[in-house]
Amino acid sequence: MTPVSLIDRLKGHELVERAGYVRRVTAGHIEATGPSCTVGDLCEVDCGPPGNSGPARKIFAEVAAVEVDRVVLVPLDTVEAVHPDARVLVRPQGAFGLTGPAFAGRAVDALARPIDGGGVIAGALPAPLMGEVLAPMQRAEPSAILATGVRVIDALMPIGRGQRIGVFAASGVGKTSFIRQIAAQSDCDRIILCLVGERGREVESLWREISARSDAYRFSCVAATSDVSAALRARAVYQALCLAEMSRNDGEHVLLIIDSVTRYAMALREIGLAAGAPPTLRAYTPNVFAALPRIVERCGGRRAGGSVTAIMTILAETDEVEDPIAEVMKSLLDGHIILSRTLAEQGHFPAVDAVRSISRQADSLMSAEHARSARSVLNSLAVFEESRVMIESGVYRAGSKPVLDEAIAARASILAFLKQPRDEASPLEASLWQLGQLALKGRRP
Repeated sequence: MTPVSLIDRLKGHELVERAGYVRRVTAGHIEATGPSCTVGDLCEVDCGPPGNSGPARKIFAEVAAVEVDRVVLVPLDTVEAVHPDARVLVRPQGAFGLTGPAFAGRAVDALARPIDGGGVIAGALPAPLMGEVLAPMQRAEPSAILATGVRVIDALMPIGRGQRIGVFAASGVGKTSFIRQIAAQSDCDRIILCLVGERGREVESLWREISARSDAYRFSCVAATSDVSAALRARAVYQALCLAEMSRNDGEHVLLIIDSVTRYAMALREIGLAAGAPPTLRAYTPNVFAALPRIVERCGGRRAGGSVTAIMTILAETDEVEDPIAEVMKSLLDGHIILSRTLAEQGHFPAVDAVRSISRQADSLMSAEHARSARSVLNSLAVFEESRVMIESGVYRAGSKPVLDEAIAARASILAFLKQPRDEASPLEASLWQLGQLALKGRRP
């Protein structure tokens, strides 16, 4: 062995144990004297009173802040058994996620541990948890439609491969069923589902449904349920992004669904407040607004091949879709799909408000005939909405406005086209043909 090769091997090993000691424990965070580490590292904290004989149970904690004389840790587990003076050790490769082909067809937690009962995932490879954002000139503009099998999307607001789009909805309007339908029907090589702060029942139900499919190998799921710590909920998004980036680098077209970005932001807020960051609008800390652009920019198409198409759900506090996270995400994403409570209450599924929704890549994805037909149908819906109050109150008289008369006459056919059962997939060609027939009917004298 040459001196150079020996030095290289030594660089890859921890020759000194990096340790610190707990000096303060609260319900949300732990303060320690060390170890030497950086934000995002994982540490192991001993449980039980110091000096106990026998092997000590350990919990994981993520580094949220590093100062000259203290380290702030956000535990990934409960902290009841952590005592002052407990030893804290930095975990090697703590700021790394795990990737690899073996994650195909598997469901894992935020630490890439299996939750599907399928045993240990063999051959997992470390990858930087925070990933690498593609440089602007490495990106590829979406040039092909990602067929979702949902008529209202494919016909009126098509999504391109590599596009980032948001689904904005208040609670109880069919958001979960909508993204399940998209995941089940989309035409792509790999589908990564990231469930943040979701109910355990929903995670089990979704994965049971996926496992029964003949193409279950296309799916991977990363889940952090609502009962786990804020650090795990935030980490689930990064682990899912690591899996998506791996497949994109292999030249695959990936669909990444994050449900939801709002719960991810709430987890970051908890971490930021524990680290002592100042609260801003709606108590969101600055780290939230710094992290959101990065997770969006980690997605997209690559000139060298492969793409990550991202569909991110945003839980609006009200039906008007006006809160800080919704506003920020609307400015960062390449389009937004608004779900309407009014449509949902009328039994209209999917409850997409086509007039208020938009895909910023649609014009470059649609042919001239497709664009003309889409504009015709959207214009008809918009004209009706402008005069809805007059029509429903009986004030409007037929013949007063020919354009409105045409919109009223076409409305039933358009709504029938936009409705679609949860278990029905509409091929892209069929959706476009039906759209063309609707538009042609509207143009007839």
